[in-house]
Amino acid sequence: MLADPLLHHARNAADHIAVTDDSGQYTWAQLAAMAGGLSMYLGMQTSRPHVGILLPTGMGYVVSFYGTLLAGKCVVPINFLLGDREIAHVVANSGIDTVITIPQLGGRLAASGLKIIDLTQLAGKLPPGFTPPPPPKTNADDMAVLMYTSGTSALPKGVVLTYGNLWSDVQACIKAAALQQQHRFLGVIPLFHAFGMTAMMLAPVTLGAPVFYQARFSAVGMVEQLRKHRASIIFGVPSMFAAVARLKSASAEDFQSIYAMISGGEPLPATLRQTFAQRFSVPLYEGYGLTETSPVVALNTPQAHRAGSVGKPVPGVQVKIADDGGNSLPPQHDGEIWLAGPMVTRGYYQMPVETEAARSDDGFFKTGDLGRMDDDGFLYITGRKKDLIIVSGEKVVPREVEEVLLSHPAVAEAAVVGHRDESRGEVVVAFVVPQPDHQVRPDELRSFCRDRGLVPFKVPRHVVIADSLPRSPTGKVLKRVLAETPLNSPPGSA
Repeated sequence: MLADPLLHHARNAADHIAVTDDSGQYTWAQLAAMAGGLSMYLGMQTSRPHVGILLPTGMGYVVSFYGTLLAGKCVVPINFLLGDREIAHVVANSGIDTVITIPQLGGRLAASGLKIIDLTQLAGKLPPGFTPPPPPKTNADDMAVLMYTSGTSALPKGVVLTYGNLWSDVQACIKAAALQQQHRFLGVIPLFHAFGMTAMMLAPVTLGAPVFYQARFSAVGMVEQLRKHRASIIFGVPSMFAAVARLKSASAEDFQSIYAMISGGEPLPATLRQTFAQRFSVPLYEGYGLTETSPVVALNTPQAHRAGSVGKPVPGVQVKIADDGGNSLPPQHDGEIWLAGPMVTRGYYQMPVETEAARSDDGFFKTGDLGRMDDDGFLYITGRKKDLIIVSGEKVVPREVEEVLLSHPAVAEAAVVGHRDESRGEVVVAFVVPQPDHQVRPDELRSFCRDRGLVPFKVPRHVVIADSLPRSPTGKVLKRVLAETPLNSPPGSA
């Protein structure tokens, strides 16, 4: 199912360039041959059903992903930005005994007892005229990928993603965004991340579209690649686009080939969206998804977009805005976002209690995100249920306060959390990173919030000026760390 398009393009567009990375260019025929050869090698190396991939973004990752599927195995992507403890947990929990890697990363597994397949040693060992074996028969319910969450609050959880999950989501994305074979993808998101896997590997391979990979993101490198390859599709996270927006050397001319630039992974600040449009004359479209939904749930697209929303749900997704009792709320009412559809995971690997807790009685997946639908079917994300701050019984959604802070010209980043308070239960605390070469005072920002109309209980009681914000390996701000940080010793405080 998932590997069929690769083999189709190898037969019908054999000499067309499929992937370009730091090591060179590769045709569809070369990708399929390498994936097929690896599949046969895996069949001799391991009898276990799961195979780990510990690789940077590029041709090698694509070959390893499809080679594992062609071997009838389940892919276990390993995030090399995780700590040793988290990687050891992924290895143990998934039950893998074999990992495909390269020497620069494989050294971390030297004492693990795993079978290490050095991808660099397999290059060039295929016999002339090698033909990939036919793909194994798979069902929609068969597990294709065991994707581990980043583990921002605990050890990573394994999310079971089936062939049906991934196939339905990539088809929904292609249809929703009207993606075409002639589009040229620029891949800057790591492929070990669900967003990168679907948007920057499964989608272009399914379409037969070329993709240009950047193994390690840099804003300068992204713009250089855009100029060189005239890419038309870029998926990224807000911090990547913010870095590009700060480049003095970038101009609107660099973005003339763009069809769509879509941001996901965390909320897109309104100020960044506006800055991008003003500087480069191209819109940033926001999307929404979770690892548990393969991952894309909603997208703004050139055909249908609304600023401030994450777009309309992609085909097949059912959205329910639920109150605390699980009842559906009408448009324009905030509640928890519940999801159903063929792209939603069947559960967490070997975690029946957590799987059951994430399901509603009527079969929806409880995201933990707060949001609302408008009258036209656009979805808005307003915060995380667990991030709500309760001040003297009044609810404060951190994102509302963060958007106000980010509209201050001297503020580059802002994160708002609740800290315990004896008299109020909680108070609002803001951690703020100034723009380069700018200074800002806490009292100035508190006055700014009041002047922008925040009611008194939403105005931060404390503002901490910091050099940086703690982030997870996938770039999300670790609000748990901030909530536990003593106000007299913030991480990275100035």
